[in-house]
Amino acid sequence: MKTPDFTTTIMVDKTPAEAFNAINNPRGWWSEDIEGGTEKLNDEFTYHYKDVHNCRMKLIEVIPNKKVAWLVMGNYFKFTKDKSEWTGTKVIFEISEKDNKTYIRFTHQGLVPEYECFDICSNAWSQYISQSLWSLITKGKGQPNAKEVKKKAAKS
Repeated sequence: MKTPDFTTTIMVDKTPAEAFNAINNPRGWWSEDIEGGTEKLNDEFTYHYKDVHNCRMKLIEVIPNKKVAWLVMGNYFKFTKDKSEWTGTKVIFEISEKDNKTYIRFTHQGLVPEYECFDICSNAWSQYISQSLWSLITKGKGQPNAKEVKKKAAKS
């Protein structure tokens, strides 16, 4: 049964453990501007992208080499009428193995076509998963957003 939630799948020639470890390193594939824990059950972290998007995530399911799920505890988008569209949604990574290949099924449960951010967000997730996360797993280096350099106030 197809749900309207955004889903994408990638396949890698690496082990489920390598995929799991990369997923739990979102600084390596999503953004260097992440603060907090990203590996253990109940860890919480914040994601920040300029003044455009920030969110607070909590790890609600961590099954080594099988599954990772984040709950979006809070969210802000500068570009939508409803600034908190993601709040209460879940970001889920399911890892499986078949024919010596590892599959990662990414689902943003609650990111649906009715959301104002659906097109922008699904395109962004597609890039982060199929390019940056894939690259981190297969080549050891992803393409996360760079950490924003805070400008120091000029002294007068």
